[in-house]
Amino acid sequence: MNVFYLRAIKTASDAIAIQIVRYENRKRIIVKHIGSAHNSEEIASCKQTALDWIERETHQQRLFPQEKTAPTLTPIEKCLYLGIRYSFIYNVLSQLLRMLKFNKINNQLLMDLVIMRIIQPLSKLESLEYLSEMFGIIYKRGNLYQTIASFPAFKNTIEEKTVEFAKQHLSFDFTVIFYDVTTLYFESFKEDEEKFKKPGFSKDNKFNQPQIVIGLIVTPEGFPIAYDVFAGNTFEGKTFIPTICKFRDTHKVKTLTVVADAAMISLPNVEKLKENNLSYIVGARVANLTHEEIIQINTELIDQKQDEQELKKLDGASMRIETDKGMLVCDFSFKRYRKDKREMEKQIEKAKRLLKEDKGTKRTKFLKNKEKRKPKQILNTKLIKKTTLLLGIKGYYTNLTDTDDNTIINHYHSLWHVEQVFRIAKSDLAARPIYHFKKQTIEAHILICFMALAVCKYMELKTHKSTKKIIKLLRSITEARMKNLLTGKIFVMPKEVPEEINQLRKALFL
Repeated sequence: MNVFYLRAIKTASDAIAIQIVRYENRKRIIVKHIGSAHNSEEIASCKQTALDWIERETHQQRLFPQEKTAPTLTPIEKCLYLGIRYSFIYNVLSQLLRMLKFNKINNQLLMDLVIMRIIQPLSKLESLEYLSEMFGIIYKRGNLYQTIASFPAFKNTIEEKTVEFAKQHLSFDFTVIFYDVTTLYFESFKEDEEKFKKPGFSKDNKFNQPQIVIGLIVTPEGFPIAYDVFAGNTFEGKTFIPTICKFRDTHKVKTLTVVADAAMISLPNVEKLKENNLSYIVGARVANLTHEEIIQINTELIDQKQDEQELKKLDGASMRIETDKGMLVCDFSFKRYRKDKREMEKQIEKAKRLLKEDKGTKRTKFLKNKEKRKPKQILNTKLIKKTTLLLGIKGYYTNLTDTDDNTIINHYHSLWHVEQVFRIAKSDLAARPIYHFKKQTIEAHILICFMALAVCKYMELKTHKSTKKIIKLLRSITEARMKNLLTGKIFVMPKEVPEEINQLRKALFL
């Protein structure tokens, strides 16, 4: 007969995990994970649950049986239902914040606002109301915004913790980082006196509203490790060098490769990258190349072939040429070719239709004015020919001359991880619109979103589930609060945790 034992071990989040184990051929086998505890009461509760399980499942008697006491039963009519709480999801997210070492800054209000941003993204005042309703956590409203204004001072520490976490749990080694920019708009039409909230090129098509620009650095898996905030009218290419150099200097990194999209590349940026001894892989706008360069690229990759059967055989072909922005690596994708061709044919049909309907000066890609001063339009055959030559072709600038084409191309194709992180921030965490007015509270809002983003991305990486799905599962575990009218004592009746959620916690190392 198997003999089972209790095992208590410390986890990465400083909790105490209680397990039931057995030994076979001198090897320890974990039979069941009971739960994680953070204080003596929780430890005692988990141990009690484990002992009950052993007795129930195996009829194994305890060495020192507890004295039996007659159970105290309270009639249901003598109980008052006080509502439900969501302690389970709060405890799980708190454990993750401790795992990331965010608790080391010793600011519980910030931790709780991060938790609320993940569970139910609301205004800061509404978050306090929900903290009270969902968890029974009470904060005074009076000096809320004065307190929040102090949060930006924690930014450097929080970034250090995310980098340490990425190194320990995600094998991050500074070899490659990914950078991209997004914009967050304000629910306002007024600029501020600090020239921080400014209209600019909006990624959300809110060109008439003030915004700020966010530059974000992530690991190859998409885990966020650093960010910077810029005035809303800052050109995204100008955010690139300051953010990357600051990150490198902070962490004293000698060699670093940064992957970014085409908006980041310019001759001044290339010079600064070289000056700072930084390696780069950046998207190229091949349509802006000279006619001679386009002909050379097409000839080397597909030799102006248009038969799809022949083109299919050339899928994955690559080549490189020297340019003033570094080595230009180009590749051909048959899948991309078919997509580009469909789009081009659709645009040409639209242009021809507009010409036939004589719609005046309505703009579309393949139409141009016949003469500069006259509104008469004609088909832009020169642009159609250039577009045809570039169907299925994509380019990447780099100074990694000794790195093969496939490695460079694959690195660039991982840039979608940054875009996905921005989607999480904007949809799941509702990072915008922003309702704050002062620079310090705006920066505090971004810090809260960054911390929440780190938790969400870690959960997605480890569980392979979306943030929305994870939160829905965790939020389904509630506890009913009851009051014994005979004794006046309040007790809780927690919902049973299903195996799917136990597996989810196991995946998160909780």
